[in-house]
Amino acid sequence: MEQVWLECSIDTAPGCLDALAAYLTACGVEGLVLEDESDFAAFEDENRPFWDEVDDALKASRQGVTRATFYVAADEEGRCRLDEITAGLEGFRSRTPQDAGTLAVTTRTLQEEDWANNWKRYYSPFPVGERLYVVPEWMRGEAVPEGRTPLYLNPGLIFGTGSHGTTRLCLEGVERYVRPGDRVLDLGTGSGILAIAALRLGAASAVGCDIDPKATAVAAENAAFNGIGPELQVYTGDVTRDSALQAQLAGRYQLVLANIVADVIIPLCPIVGDYLAEGGLFLTSGILEGRADEVAAALTANGFTVLERRKRDGWVSFTAQQVSGV
Repeated sequence: MEQVWLECSIDTAPGCLDALAAYLTACGVEGLVLEDESDFAAFEDENRPFWDEVDDALKASRQGVTRATFYVAADEEGRCRLDEITAGLEGFRSRTPQDAGTLAVTTRTLQEEDWANNWKRYYSPFPVGERLYVVPEWMRGEAVPEGRTPLYLNPGLIFGTGSHGTTRLCLEGVERYVRPGDRVLDLGTGSGILAIAALRLGAASAVGCDIDPKATAVAAENAAFNGIGPELQVYTGDVTRDSALQAQLAGRYQLVLANIVADVIIPLCPIVGDYLAEGGLFLTSGILEGRADEVAAALTANGFTVLERRKRDGWVSFTAQQVSGV
């Protein structure tokens, strides 16, 4: 029997989209599609050298739009989950200092085939940093700007598109810090985009892990799109609790990545040093600005020095190095 899905959209106000995304992530929602008119305008400006004019209908469809979209199964469990998320929105409003807007929820029903392809309309190639260019694999034939390294990605609805501010921060950090021959560990690898970027930029090998077992197949598929094979290995489990997984990941890495959330990054701080080579770097993102000081304190308490703190759209990324001998 063909699966039926609900496409769920929540409207909010400019400036509150990242907070809404954090709320939905805390509710267990994955694969969010975030639409923001200002982001689209910035994207248009960044890519103006590569096209003459953006379609008027596309522009009109983005005017005044600030919303988060996600998908749940159109069954009793999925509807209960949506009801719980909806019921918590007024509490979210009361906790959020920004204007949250209407928080109006709209849904529509999609058949399996529609669900599998509908989200692709949101995804276009975009540049990151100085050298990277993220391209949906179904647009592989399109030209890549000169001097940029393409990352071909089919993230699906589970792990998102890679365009969110937190992922961009991490990709920019990978571009800045990875060196030819490096070994890389990607904690919470999801679609594999960060590990794949590191390999495309010269890393010799990368190991990833994620609590979602689907990540193994998704990351392997994306690796294949980029001509990457056994250089990337992905495992399933919780590295903060699973001793067998800790043994599998054992090694010394020049770069450890964690684009997750503060509540996961903080308990990683006491153990991540065990995986770092001498002089290695811990690059972490996914941290709401209001939680950044907590993460910085956890890093310092576990012998790290913060080398760089960067911010984008209310999210923070840290690059840290463990003090020798700690």
